[in-house]
Amino acid sequence: MERTVEEHFGERIATYTIIGELFFDSSHDLYTMFDYAGDPRHVVIDFDDSHLWDASTVAALDSVTDEYAHYGKDVEIVGLNLASPRMRVRLGGPLDNGGH
Repeated sequence: MERTVEEHFGERIATYTIIGELFFDSSHDLYTMFDYAGDPRHVVIDFDDSHLWDASTVAALDSVTDEYAHYGKDVEIVGLNLASPRMRVRLGGPLDNGGH
């Protein structure tokens, strides 16, 4: 995963570019790789170079967006292939993230 922070029209935006296939073995790692408290108010998660393969990864992504919401931040998910958003809708649900 790569992280950049840029300024657009006076607003700082953190962009995370996810690289590689995401499946049950990588789902916990996905959740722990974000700077929830330190990121600016707007966060983009770019899946152009990735794919969601199973329910655990979908749940991890839901937990990521929930954690950002906990900090009052907006998340925009971009670049999902056609199968990934359908899987996310069908299998969505947050992981237990320790009560956060």
